[in-house]
Amino acid sequence: MERLEAFERMLSDIQKQAEEENRKMAELKAAGREKSATYRQYFSNRMVYRMILDRYRQYGLLDREDEKGKRE
Repeated sequence: MERLEAFERMLSDIQKQAEEENRKMAELKAAGREKSATYRQYFSNRMVYRMILDRYRQYGLLDREDEKGKRE
């Protein structure tokens, strides 16, 4: 059970971090700072988060409906 709980915590943490960074990206974009290093780092992180969440879906650990509305 500990291992399953660790995976669930990891999934939750990734989803929260992705959501927070998407919010920060929107703020930077609104301020016209899409070319800043910070924005680009968040963009890069977003790609990594998507790859991880896609892998969860590939193995049936996350439904597409679970992520509905969380992507921009």
